[in-house]
Amino acid sequence: MKALFLMFHGFDKANGISKKIHYQVKALKECGLDVRTCYYQTTPNGERRWIIDDEVIADFGTGFTAKIWKRVYYSPITEYVRREKIEFIYMRSFHNASPFTLQLVRKLKRMGAKVVMEIPTYPYDQEYVAWSMKFNLAIDRCFRHRLAKELDGIVTFSNAEHIFGGKTIRISNGIDFEAIPIKRTMNDTSRELHLIGVAEVHYWHGFDRLIHGLAEYYRTNPEYKVYFHIVGPLSGIREQEEILPAIRDNHLEPYVILHSPLHSDKLDEQFEKADFAIGSLGRHRSGITYIKTLKNREYAARGLSFTYSETDEDFDRMPYVWKVPPDESPIDICGLINFQRSQQMSPPEIRETVRALSWTAQMRKVIHETEI
Repeated sequence: MKALFLMFHGFDKANGISKKIHYQVKALKECGLDVRTCYYQTTPNGERRWIIDDEVIADFGTGFTAKIWKRVYYSPITEYVRREKIEFIYMRSFHNASPFTLQLVRKLKRMGAKVVMEIPTYPYDQEYVAWSMKFNLAIDRCFRHRLAKELDGIVTFSNAEHIFGGKTIRISNGIDFEAIPIKRTMNDTSRELHLIGVAEVHYWHGFDRLIHGLAEYYRTNPEYKVYFHIVGPLSGIREQEEILPAIRDNHLEPYVILHSPLHSDKLDEQFEKADFAIGSLGRHRSGITYIKTLKNREYAARGLSFTYSETDEDFDRMPYVWKVPPDESPIDICGLINFQRSQQMSPPEIRETVRALSWTAQMRKVIHETEI
């Protein structure tokens, strides 16, 4: 069966979302589908294009008009689906429900294709904190219920049975075990502990809670040292204002290390130095209590123990997970140290607990529930 993975943005090799999409496409192929990937690309020269695999199916040129065409002109996609006789479309939401995406889905359905849409984070309205973003959200809110009713399913990592009136297909974020190496060495933690948080840092990651916890910890002048390595950019002004002054004002520069985005071997090397991983500590800030994040699964696949504050039923009872409350309290660093010292599971043992969470298994659920 021919399938199309449709996304409304491009790829960035250092971005976790891009990696996830590659894993999903690979998994769909492992499930027996003939998958092509459709994405939107902006070239270094500012040219805006729709691309399917290596084929440019539309080139809108540059400038303001090209930006508009991106949001309203989807005929090249429908023409490709008709020509290639695509039977299944896996569409990744960009929070872009509109008359034009609604028309796109209706045309695809009239051709006989099954169409599902993944909503990576739900709910998501609270993520739109900047006024410059709220206009796009307002359009999405006007059309997302009608769009949901046209779909054959909404793929979600939440526990919602319906989203915007559409029936959901509930799965977990998955793991590509071939792409994520296991931690090879156990570091000496008798005198120091290295924490790692990998993300394009947003306010819902709550890393400021950990920094405030470190500030309280270091006020006691402890001999035992704890270091926090943030791997990835601080995404915006809010994140910079929450994190950078807290580091400076509490004199934490030696203990909070900001790294640029890392990938491949350099990221693996950083994980080898790490002893404990930091998941999201502030999902409650965006109104989310239940979510199955990709990062938790990647940490487990590497064999690291870790912490987070949301509800994640795949990990909440795991002995290598240290849950923290979903509130604004500083993270208890002494509690974290004590937990890590009591943790007995080896990296291979931790990795083995998530074998059932492969991307192939998760995509097979989508195929089964879509009845293709």
